[in-house]
Amino acid sequence: MATVYATLIIKGYYTFAQVPASQQAKVREILAALELDENGQPLEG
Repeated sequence: MATVYATLIIKGYYTFAQVPASQQAKVREILAALELDENGQPLEG
């Protein structure tokens, strides 16, 4: 389910705040692996 939430964030349909707390750590991990921040935007730097 975390992959679905990450995809929704990347597509702009969900914000990280809308992700259930139980899934946030895994979603953050998926986004980081894709070099994206919690907003689904590329990491700077």
